[in-house]
Formats: sequence, C-alpha cells, structure tokens
Amino acid sequence: MESPRQTASYLMQRFREVGLEPDSRHGQNFLIDLNLIELLARSAQIDGRDVVLEVGTGTGSLTAMLAEHAQQVVTVEIDAHLHQIASQTLVERSNVTMLLQDVLRNKNNLHPVVLDTLREKLAAEPGLRLKLAANLPYNVATPIISNLLLTDMPPYSMTITIQKELGDRLVAEPWSKDYGALSVWIQSQCDVEIVRILPPQVFWPRPKVHSAIVHMQLVPERRAAIPDLKFFHTFVRSMFFHRRKFLRSVMIAAFKNQFEKPQIDQIMTQQSLGADARAEQLSVEQMLSLCEACRTMLKAQEAEE
Repeated sequence: MESPRQTASYLMQRFREVGLEPDSRHGQNFLIDLNLIELLARSAQIDGRDVVLEVGTGTGSLTAMLAEHAQQVVTVEIDAHLHQIASQTLVERSNVTMLLQDVLRNKNNLHPVVLDTLREKLAAEPGLRLKLAANLPYNVATPIISNLLLTDMPPYSMTITIQKELGDRLVAEPWSKDYGALSVWIQSQCDVEIVRILPPQVFWPRPKVHSAIVHMQLVPERRAAIPDLKFFHTFVRSMFFHRRKFLRSVMIAAFKNQFEKPQIDQIMTQQSLGADARAEQLSVEQMLSLCEACRTMLKAQEAEE
C-alpha cells in the first residue's frame, strides 16, 4: 500500500476531517518536504538487520518509508487522534508496532513499555540492531537521545530531525558557547554529523527556528572504554551545572559530602588542570579522565571505610 504524500495540504485536510489543530504541547511540527523525509530515511541506512524506533508517528509517512527496509519498526505516538490517522496509513504494514503513549516515563528514563517492546523485537533473531530514526518532537529530543545511551541496548545509530540549536550543541567543540554536558555525553560514545539544515518553511506548522537532520553513529570501542556510564553521565551534568564558574568550585560543590578541598586540588593537579580551568575548556578525553580520577578516589575511600 503506497503511503499518501505528507504535504501541508494533505495534513490540513486530514486535520480538518477530524476537527483537530496541531498540538504545540507535543511539539507537533510535521516535515512536509518529501525529499527531506526521504533524506532522513536514507541517512538512517535502514536494512533487514534493523529494529527501528520512531518517536512521533504523526500521520505515518516516515514510518511507512522505514518499514519498507527494516526488520521491524516500533513507532511511538502520544496523540490518540494522530495514532488513529496513522493506523489507517500503516494497517497493511505487518512489521510495524504502534504504541500509543509517552516515550518517556520521566525526564531521566524511557518508558518501560517502549524498552520492553524493543527488547522483544531485538531478541527475535541474532544480529539485529537498534536504530533511532525520527522527526523528533522538539520538547523531548534531548531526554530521548541522552537516555537511549544510558540503556543496556544502545542504538547502533540515531538519525533525527531536531532544532538546529540542539544540533549545534551535539557537534560543539571545547571553548565554544554551544559546548556542554550533552556535547560531551554524546561525543564520548558517538560520531556526530549534521546532515542538512532545514528552514522553517519545510514544516507545518512552521516553527520559529531552523532545524537540522543529525546522524549519530555509535562507536562501540569508545562506549566500552567508559567504566561506569551512569556515573559519567551524572558527573558530566554536574560539571556543567554552573558553566561560568571555575571547575574547582564546581567540583567542591558536586562532591561536598565526599571530598575535602585538598582532595579536589590533588585530583586537579594530577589532571594538569589549573585553578582557572573551566568545564567548557576540557575535551571529551579530559572530561573522561577527570571523571575516572574522581570515581577511583571515591572507590578507594569506600574500600577504606
């Protein structure tokens, strides 16, 4: 069954038929340029080994494209009306599982139903890979990509449409205004590339900002080199919590009940970090090294107690 072209006029007609307006609470901005929908799908490089997670089914236009090549597509939609519209488009797609719910349990966790469904699909046969491919709702983009890398089934790749501002943060380098905790967390495990910048007019309704198609490729060796992913995730976020403060002050606050100031000074000296160092100056490698020095000292203290 061929999917209808997701144009602005098609969307407006479908929304009129069911008496709906796009819901800004759910970040509903639909990609209406067919070439760009195809570029997103093509950039994800989906094949028969892939279980694809899509967040934001919408009308099912991208879902159908992904299903043509994937082993399985698990698509999540929070809006019951859109879920119903997409169900009609995808009714003959036997390799599509539609979930009507929030993809997140809370800000720091993906919903167990989503994770369990993905786990079930991946277990169907050996060698299957998880990929995220989606025109992500702006308001949940950061927790989705961040939390996926915290799970025990990290995605082989993530190909997504997001706000350009967020894309800039994902590829940012030290000393730049966009460099922060998310930059370090993602780059510590993935190669990141901005595929295309998208102007507002390729969406309906038009957002007030530019967007970007971003491709992130997991580098397993990089991920495996991080001894404690959860500790590193928490550590990086705390280091950038007050990004303008000196790193020493930030570390004293972050470890106030665990380290004395001389211990912080000892770690910084070992890491060749001066008193005027700030988190935004540290490369991903330096941040990993600093984190491990703190973790090692904590473990040593625990062993002595």
